[in-house]
Amino acid sequence: MRPLPALAAAAVLSAGVVMTPVAQAQAPYQVLVFSKTAGFRHDSIPAGVQAIRDLGSANGFTVTATEDAAAFTATGLAKYAAVVFLSTTGDVLDSTQQTAFESYVNGGGGFVGVHAAADTEYDWPYYGQLVGAYFASHPNIQQVDVKVEDRAHPATAHLGPVWTRTDELYNYRTNPRAGVHVLATLDESSYTGGTMGADHPISWCKAQSNGRSFYTGLGHTTESYADPVFRAHLLGGIRYAAGVAKSDCRPETGYTGLYTGSTTGWSQAGPGGFGNADATLTSQGGPGNFWYSAKEFGSYSLKLDWKLTGDGDSGVYLGFPSSGAAQPSAGGYEIAIDASAAADATTGAVYGVQAPDATARDVALNPAGQWNTFELLVEGERVRVLLNGRQVNDFTNTDPARSLRQGYVGLQNLGDGAVSFRNVRIKELGVVTPTQVQGEAFTSSSGVQVAAHSGAVGGQTLGYIENGDWAAYSQVGTAGARTFGARVSSGGAGGRIEIRSGTSTGPLLGSVAVPNTGSYDTFTTVSTSLTGTATGQVVLVFTGATSSGLFDVDHFTLG
Repeated sequence: MRPLPALAAAAVLSAGVVMTPVAQAQAPYQVLVFSKTAGFRHDSIPAGVQAIRDLGSANGFTVTATEDAAAFTATGLAKYAAVVFLSTTGDVLDSTQQTAFESYVNGGGGFVGVHAAADTEYDWPYYGQLVGAYFASHPNIQQVDVKVEDRAHPATAHLGPVWTRTDELYNYRTNPRAGVHVLATLDESSYTGGTMGADHPISWCKAQSNGRSFYTGLGHTTESYADPVFRAHLLGGIRYAAGVAKSDCRPETGYTGLYTGSTTGWSQAGPGGFGNADATLTSQGGPGNFWYSAKEFGSYSLKLDWKLTGDGDSGVYLGFPSSGAAQPSAGGYEIAIDASAAADATTGAVYGVQAPDATARDVALNPAGQWNTFELLVEGERVRVLLNGRQVNDFTNTDPARSLRQGYVGLQNLGDGAVSFRNVRIKELGVVTPTQVQGEAFTSSSGVQVAAHSGAVGGQTLGYIENGDWAAYSQVGTAGARTFGARVSSGGAGGRIEIRSGTSTGPLLGSVAVPNTGSYDTFTTVSTSLTGTATGQVVLVFTGATSSGLFDVDHFTLG
């Protein structure tokens, strides 16, 4: 994977704040700004409408502003990619209009709530779910430190770890974190009047059925809408809600930071390295491997935010041994990050082994110059690659020389400025211990018998298998099973093993072919990945082209 020269850096607007322009043109779209009030009316509404019009003119969308709820019909809403509730208050939609808006969002439309949008429609449960939390109270306008949790989302990627600003700071009736992805919180120690404690979300996003929701509690003051930093915050929320910019907005809890600004626990192998500034790692030279050497991991969810510069090239290493090698993928696997490589080396690929689902990847991917988020979900020998919340690859290792089950993680540096990383975090899921079961240990069956073979473990196999026979194992459940392997032999026709849950006609989790091995005393191993979420006992169903003499099973393993 080749290094590339660094490209132009983004312009710095103010301390700790970097603005990155939209990297590529997109098709024009329309946004509806709705600012009807049935309660307190904010003086800042006209400034907010004008700010959104200005953002639209500069960023490829047109704006219609209204306070007429009659716009909320199926036909009226269909032309808009997103609807902004700009400091609305009170009950602003009747039941028919509510139904139309609910159908619009659930069908793929976008919602943006600004400030008092949380002080709206208290008696409409769907809206409460959509906005995330309802307003409770606020202290006087004052300066606050906003702690930015997600610096990959388009609404917050331009911000530093702390955003100091002056605004009216809402307290909410409930903490929304369990149902939303929190982007930023208020540091209650930096101002007076906060009532939510150490965890005080102020901006968040979420998926709502097929649609998207973004909310910011900021934006009370007229001055906010002249502030380029707040405008960028608002623009990112609109672009996400409109589906133009992608982000992982699933709720996120239980992660531990491996890199959030400090490189403690990390080591460099090979040439080059990463610059570390603004809680961001930026590649320098290479090819090398910046690996988290403090700990090996087994089953885990690894999340990290990354951004390419131009036709950049990088990757994330999983499951490699403690060799300190510059290119450690021979012991584990690399998940590729590359804008234009071959199918098995492009973004989302298991490098050199398995290409991503190109359609899913293209839908999920933000272009070079914009941030993306990976979740790499490793369970035993299986890794699922999620890009901005959408699965783009599902791979199970069957190579005995490589493993995902235990090892180190690392980041590839390959070219000055080619790639940047932020917020590398992990949630350990516990070790997946494969369950090995002797074939002859079935608890119920049809047709099969125990056969004696000196080369088998324990001297016996599951044998005399004919087409349509089955064996069930009540001592082994299918919950969480992702891989199946079996030690088999065949002096006959061979056939297939179907792995089912519950009964011989239960959900099919996978199947694997069994070849003729030359004799019933000559064993080989076959394996396959499993899919589905069944929880019943394991049932092996045997099929073949002939009625008898298919194969024997020495033992099998679920992982």
